[in-house]
Amino acid sequence: MGSSLFFCLFLILSVICSPVSASHSVTWTYGVNYGRIANNLPAPESVVTLLKAAKINHIRIYDADHDVLQAFKGSGIEIIIGLPNGFLTEMSMGEDRAMNWVKENVQAFLPGTRIRGIAVGNEILGGTTMELWEALLPAAKNVYVALYRLGLHRTVQVSSPHSEAVFANSFPPSACIFRPDVAPFMKPLLEFFSQIGSPFYINAYPFLAYKNDPQHIDINYALFKDNPGIYDAKTKLHYDNMFEAQVDAAYTALDKAGFGKMEVIVSETGWASSGDPDEAGATVKNAKTYNKNLRKRLAKKKGTPLRPHMAVRAYIFALFNENSKPGPTSERNFGLFKPDGSIAYDIGFTGLVPSAAASSSLLSFKDIAAQGWLRSSYLLVSTASAVVLLQYIGL
Repeated sequence: MGSSLFFCLFLILSVICSPVSASHSVTWTYGVNYGRIANNLPAPESVVTLLKAAKINHIRIYDADHDVLQAFKGSGIEIIIGLPNGFLTEMSMGEDRAMNWVKENVQAFLPGTRIRGIAVGNEILGGTTMELWEALLPAAKNVYVALYRLGLHRTVQVSSPHSEAVFANSFPPSACIFRPDVAPFMKPLLEFFSQIGSPFYINAYPFLAYKNDPQHIDINYALFKDNPGIYDAKTKLHYDNMFEAQVDAAYTALDKAGFGKMEVIVSETGWASSGDPDEAGATVKNAKTYNKNLRKRLAKKKGTPLRPHMAVRAYIFALFNENSKPGPTSERNFGLFKPDGSIAYDIGFTGLVPSAAASSSLLSFKDIAAQGWLRSSYLLVSTASAVVLLQYIGL
């Protein structure tokens, strides 16, 4: 008890005496998820080359693979790493286990590799494993405490992405609330994230909504194309695309739960370029349209109808098609790029591998590696985030 009280007092003192860094600057709005459930992907060093050529400076990965983290050293690309779902129970059992994980997978790679966040689990609440629902909050707390004790809590943010399954309903946006069975777990988690200055991450897929109900959803509304849109009578707001409606639905649920000031960041969104016969809308044309229009929309750095002054930030799913993912065909066809570095379809990025129709000026991974460009680095201005948790951690 004495040591815990001492640490709590030290924590409070550090807040008073230390300058608090601002949250991550909203100088970026576009990131990409780098999934690797495939047997044909390029080496991580080549992925760095691809990302830098595309000027993509923010990525998420779903684990803390050391080869990937080493490859990104000196690249200037900011990374959110993942604590996989299978580790949550162990991490929830004690601070020492979280400390070992953070030392091995975060501290060991800083500052060269710009790890800026840890996603504790993925789509836990609303899922089918109740054991993980119970483990999520203590695991997140233990990871944060480890970061704090190592002096990394102002640089590395703790969060946890959610799926739309956490909501009881999301249409119209003003009607969105958390599911009654999810709320008892969600509210303490939000309280904790509010204390440490973390945002709310949501995986928002207009593609999935359209796929599940193509008879009642205008595909133009899902694809950012011209359409009548929807009118939310309660807020008197008009929505001309589903993406913004999904983001505002999350803001509404947060507000009703008492966390109206928390930022919403889209941790995943994308559109499949191929699917099974019963997966409506999964075509190259639609994937190109969605991702091209979304990229243009994010580049404007503007807010939503409900939060007009809060620029929307999103991570696109995904960098590559992942040919080893289970499930329907769409799951393996969300990639912006092919494994050889060429573009899957044109949304404004330049691929690294020339095709018959491509410019001869494009370079392959091998060419660039031979010229010694793989380890070239540049610096991005970044700011640390998170308000230090006080007694809420319960030390």
